[in-house]
Amino acid sequence: MNLLEKFGKFVWAKAQLLAQYLLNQWETWARGKSRWQIAFKIGLTGGLAIMAVLVPLVVGVYLGAFGRLPTYADLANIRSNQASEVYAEDGVVLGKYYIENRSNTGLDEIAEPLLQGLVATEDARFFEHGGIDLRAWLRVLVKSVLLFDESSGGGSTLSQQLAKNLFPRKDYWIMRIPINKIREMFTARRLEKVYDKDELLNLYLNTVPFGENVFGIKVAAKRFFNKTPDELKTEEAAVLVGMLKGNTLYNPYRNPERSRERRNVVLNQMVRYGHLTQAEGDSLKALPLKIDYQKEGNNEGLATYFREHLRQELEDILSDYRKPDGSPYNLYTDGLKIYTTINSRMQRYAEEAVKEYMPKVQSNFDKDWAKKEAWGGEKALDQALLASDRYQTMRQQGYSASKIRKVFAEPISMTIFDWEEGAVDTTLSPLDSLKYYLSMLNTGLLAAEPQTGLIRAWVGGTAHRFIKYDHVKSRRPVGSTIKPVVYAQALRSGMLPCEYTANQQVTYDQYSGYSPRNSDGGYGGVYSMQGALAKSVNTVAVSVGVRAGLDEVATLARQMGINKGRIQAMPALALGAVEASLLEMVQVYAGFANRGVRPGRLHYLDRIETADGKKIVAFARPGSNTSVRVLETDVADIMITLLESVVDSGTARKLRYEFGLGGDVAGKTGTTQNQADGWFMGFTPRLAIGVWVGSDNPAAHFRSLSRGQASNTALPIWGGFLRKVSRDNSLRNWRGGGFPVLSDSLAAYLQCPPYLAEMPLMEDYLQMLEENKAPDDDGPIDWQSVPQEFMQNIITSNPRKPDELPADYEARILRLAEREYRKQKRREKRQEFWGRNRSESPPNEGGQ
Repeated sequence: MNLLEKFGKFVWAKAQLLAQYLLNQWETWARGKSRWQIAFKIGLTGGLAIMAVLVPLVVGVYLGAFGRLPTYADLANIRSNQASEVYAEDGVVLGKYYIENRSNTGLDEIAEPLLQGLVATEDARFFEHGGIDLRAWLRVLVKSVLLFDESSGGGSTLSQQLAKNLFPRKDYWIMRIPINKIREMFTARRLEKVYDKDELLNLYLNTVPFGENVFGIKVAAKRFFNKTPDELKTEEAAVLVGMLKGNTLYNPYRNPERSRERRNVVLNQMVRYGHLTQAEGDSLKALPLKIDYQKEGNNEGLATYFREHLRQELEDILSDYRKPDGSPYNLYTDGLKIYTTINSRMQRYAEEAVKEYMPKVQSNFDKDWAKKEAWGGEKALDQALLASDRYQTMRQQGYSASKIRKVFAEPISMTIFDWEEGAVDTTLSPLDSLKYYLSMLNTGLLAAEPQTGLIRAWVGGTAHRFIKYDHVKSRRPVGSTIKPVVYAQALRSGMLPCEYTANQQVTYDQYSGYSPRNSDGGYGGVYSMQGALAKSVNTVAVSVGVRAGLDEVATLARQMGINKGRIQAMPALALGAVEASLLEMVQVYAGFANRGVRPGRLHYLDRIETADGKKIVAFARPGSNTSVRVLETDVADIMITLLESVVDSGTARKLRYEFGLGGDVAGKTGTTQNQADGWFMGFTPRLAIGVWVGSDNPAAHFRSLSRGQASNTALPIWGGFLRKVSRDNSLRNWRGGGFPVLSDSLAAYLQCPPYLAEMPLMEDYLQMLEENKAPDDDGPIDWQSVPQEFMQNIITSNPRKPDELPADYEARILRLAEREYRKQKRREKRQEFWGRNRSESPPNEGGQ
């Protein structure tokens, strides 16, 4: 008990004794007195008593006996806590960091009906008084107290309410209300001297609470109507003004009927004070209550995982900077503006794709296990139990292991994540909850520009409220998405795309008897690089990797972006026995997409500014000087063509026939052992996109390849996202374009069937490719034997230029004709060669 409480109790006890004494004296005096004498005595005594209490209180408050009053200087430097806002590149607010969710706005950005409704309802004489309205206090005494008229309004002015908002009330025990009221009156008077009326209105609207940790009209308008304050309609403004009487009682989301009634009271006040005609008021009161509720918070809104990743980075960055007064910046109270490269529309499409396709993937997973232990059995369950926060806390509190397990088996009320409904209240034992989440799949999606490294979309999971782990940053085995790196290194080592490799199971004795298998168990025939990559044939990938040099493959993988963990130069590397994150894999595929040049880094944070727009720090976007060449241009161009074949005729062809994606698209599926991880890494000329799907529990995996292969898990999310982007005209800058056209010499290297039943005799053909000419290229052309239609086509497609002399035109036509004729003859030679060696399509599609 503090000193003030002790003093209060002492005073109260003495007051009780005094009251009893005065009552006895009163009874003695009142005997024989008339009614008017008694009334006069009561009035005089009451007035003197009130003055005896009130005057010392007023003087005490003024002198600071109950705490220091804010000075004029304090009031002139009012700075309420503001939420810091994270902006997408297109200006949309992705989210906020705050203690109090408050964002300031100017008076010129607020709809006029809101200002009219506020003054009419809360303080009709606002522009006439100086902070204290004595007429309002008299009205309260007569109408509210004596006549019980609740519609008459309160006695506090807007200035007094502002004083209460800025300086929260303190506890003075039984004198709490009068002392706080007096403090607010003094503060209101001082506010009126420091600010003009418009400034006071602006301050009020930026500080007034609306419940749900929402402060200020800007945040409230966004929360309940998804609008800015200047976009509010009259009836919407009236709803928000009505909430000021009781922000929980009149919350339009939780109590819509009460909110509608209170809205109509505000509209009546606007009619009463001439801001609306009676007909307008009646028309607006007849409207139904319509809101567009937008919940905010760490777990709500766009890019929740990205914002959490950014928050940790921002705290580190801001620790190096100081305000002009030397104090540190506070991310949660200083109203900072953080500008990022995220595109809000792409981000929304990415999240929509995840929400659309992940329930289907989860459903397939559940069907795959059909009442069996999808979470991996008792061992996996025990590991999760021992690692849980609840278990660790109970152990620290001294509970035995058996007691904890008993508690875990008892059903309790809890909220869990559901794929269809989101947050669902249910009754479940903690043990069953562990099983539920151990059997849940999750996902990550990352999209960036391959040329610049600017990140445009970041989805770290499905439900940030329930699962905080960011799967953009998680490291998992990459599966067959590593195969393009293997083939790229093979090309660099001198192998040709049409150098065939047998699809047969081989035991590598020098690597402890390692013997890779195809996922479907099918073998036979031989594959070109294009065929093997399109069908994701495991045995061929390992064979090519060994011939290319596993140390060199590992080195290239690091150079292309997988640089955070250890890469072992073993045959299994060619099948993805290396862990990487989406952040790393997107860099790898950006290197392919950008013709062998990888962005030096992925970039997502542009700058940080103060609330008034002054720059704190800016981060330069990556330029060509930071890019890293990791592949020769010719090698990268060939790899783009090979990866296109994966989409056109390989394991990712679903992107064409199911998702309707046209244009230039390339990519690679990747499914790890036992279908534990599904990847799809792909790119267009302007976007590199990666998707991962799997469980946080390594023991959880699909049982069947048909359901668990990446083309049925990660690819649909990838395709759904890109389809949405492709159909949005506002995103035209990130769609279209074309991959580089292969030169004639490079195209010649790919002129071979993807699959043959037998190994062909290659010597003559390889010699032809190396020389890049037909056997008779050096000899003269017998123009008499060239079909007339051929020459006519050349002339038709190459008309004479206006200033071209006839002799020059004839020489140009002959040069073009000779070049085209020799190209056609080389093509015929290749077709003749492969015609002798061509066989039927491959018997299997290898791995995923």
